[in-house]
Amino acid sequence: MSDSFSGTVTELGSEAGASTVTEPLDPDAPPPRPKPTKLYSWRARNPDAELLYIRDVDVANLELDRLSTLSAVGFDQEWRPTFIKGLPENPVSLIQLASDELVLLIQVSAMNEIPEKLIQILENPDIVKAGVGIQGDVHKLYKDHKVNVKNCVDLSLLARSADNPRWKGKYNSSIGLARLIEEYEDETLQKGKITRSNWEAILSTAQQLYAANDAHAGLTLYNRLGAMARSIDTLKPVYYTFDCVRGRLCEPSGAQWYAWNPNYDPGPPPPPRPPKPPKIKEFPSGANTTLTPTTITSPSSLTLSSSSPSSAHPISGPSSTNTTIVSTNANSHTPANVNNFTKVLPKYKFW
Repeated sequence: MSDSFSGTVTELGSEAGASTVTEPLDPDAPPPRPKPTKLYSWRARNPDAELLYIRDVDVANLELDRLSTLSAVGFDQEWRPTFIKGLPENPVSLIQLASDELVLLIQVSAMNEIPEKLIQILENPDIVKAGVGIQGDVHKLYKDHKVNVKNCVDLSLLARSADNPRWKGKYNSSIGLARLIEEYEDETLQKGKITRSNWEAILSTAQQLYAANDAHAGLTLYNRLGAMARSIDTLKPVYYTFDCVRGRLCEPSGAQWYAWNPNYDPGPPPPPRPPKPPKIKEFPSGANTTLTPTTITSPSSLTLSSSSPSSAHPISGPSSTNTTIVSTNANSHTPANVNNFTKVLPKYKFW
């Protein structure tokens, strides 16, 4: 049995939030652009587009055939988060592919095998798979399901290469999908707690909307940035495009691929961060932290005395001695250096 979804999806409201300015503003700089108020929507881009949520292998192969002749698709994937530290990540559960007319949400965790048409599209070197953070995604996809992905475009690297004056900093420093959509489409891409939801369960309408927007936004950015890149004669696709074969990032020739653009200008280095203030260790309220000398004096019945009368205890010993021990807590019987204490009084016992 297959589960499919098509039709209009109700848009989610944006979350209100406040931004904090951490650096002084440059008085000569132009005023910052106001935050976009419009939400990104795959449906608004094309009212006739379809969204299909698929949990059956045969249905997936049938619908994926509609994407097999395209030159580019938006690509993304999701998996159920792990909330216990130290546990390995769960395998990829959902793979999203988007064209201008069709968005497919393929829940591979509900299938007993990866759809053959999905493998063909992902391994087709003539179809661009565009996404942000795609390097880690395709590496994980091979690790979890042994699927190779060819002709991958990292949208963050594409933005830095095609629009270098807008972006400065380290070339391989990732720019988030939401930030790119805000910059180039003047729209807000919905994020929030839904990113950490269970992607192995039957997806809610909100999950479907989020997953569809992420994949479709990748295609939207590729269309815009790709046109900018093609107008730059010195810009080579290998600066932002790679294959992932057997978990290894490589060029089409098979040579190791690196995120590198010799013509990229990172701009001036950022100013050094101010030093952090020294940490001051705080003791629990009410704790006695005064270093108090504790003296043992008695020829026959030695007594451990301290600043608190209730902490005195008799100690039997064979001979007279006068030993001073510094304790970090007046209410504690344990000396600061137990080893040294036992050497001086080897036969004393505490009770």
